[in-house]
Amino acid sequence: MRTVLHKSKQYWLVALKVLVLGLTFAYIYYKIASGNTLQWQVFSSEIQSKNFIYILFFIVLATINWTLEIAKWQTAVSKTTSISFSEATKQSLMALTVSLPTPNRIGDYGAKAFFYPLEKRKEILLLNFISSSAQMAVTCFFGAIGLLILAMDYELPISETKLGIFLLVVLLAMVLGYLFRRKQLLVKGLSALNVVRYFKNLPVSIKLKLVLFSVLRYVIFGFLFYFVLVFFEGDLTILKAAPLIGAMYLLVSIVPSFLLFDVVIRGGVAVWLFSFAEIPELPVLFTVFTMWLLNFILPALMGSWYVLSYKTEHR
Repeated sequence: MRTVLHKSKQYWLVALKVLVLGLTFAYIYYKIASGNTLQWQVFSSEIQSKNFIYILFFIVLATINWTLEIAKWQTAVSKTTSISFSEATKQSLMALTVSLPTPNRIGDYGAKAFFYPLEKRKEILLLNFISSSAQMAVTCFFGAIGLLILAMDYELPISETKLGIFLLVVLLAMVLGYLFRRKQLLVKGLSALNVVRYFKNLPVSIKLKLVLFSVLRYVIFGFLFYFVLVFFEGDLTILKAAPLIGAMYLLVSIVPSFLLFDVVIRGGVAVWLFSFAEIPELPVLFTVFTMWLLNFILPALMGSWYVLSYKTEHR
């Protein structure tokens, strides 16, 4: 009987692998072939006309970015368990592969929790949330500075009415958050109050490391975006580009992206913002698409290898 159950479990694992990889590669193919962002032929011909050394440089920066993310995850889970850097790499890349086709990569939470015993999964979800929140806090901080600089340098089409509505929505969200702070979230036993208490009890060293890794990731990400933009002949100084990049990543982080429309949303926001600096549409779209390939597709392809080689363990 145990042998039958084991074989049944293996069949389900194979089916799950096929489903995950099928969805991931279908997503990648659709984004490249659909032409919603730009024509693949135009993009590939533009790449072929450039010096390959620059592309290697971009891959190195993207690798540093993901190395920092893996180190951040290793740091986050150190609260409950100690894992090696190679194990953190496997968990991070597999989670990316699984979550790539999901809205706002929400599947990352379940994928990472899957690596741990049932009794630890709730805490892993919390630690993943805190790690992501640290990155979001850094994005909001630098993005707000970027928006403030843009408001002074350019005449942004933001009326007092729109600003008032935005502030009212933020205030309403804060009030609702306070009123429902004791209510359970999507996971049984977790409430906003419990999350805050858990965060307060985290060791200061872990908090500082999460913030440090988040800042370093943000800086590397920003420099990579700028260098790719210049690579595609976006004529802009780094001082002019910095607030635009900060504002762009803030806006795309707070706007929900559903499944197949994330690159379209990023491209639209980037084109709109960089139009204030009179940067043509095509270099901006090329840059956004390249960033998507470097920071999501390449690691997801690496993660697919981990998915194929993954074997279940008794938990």
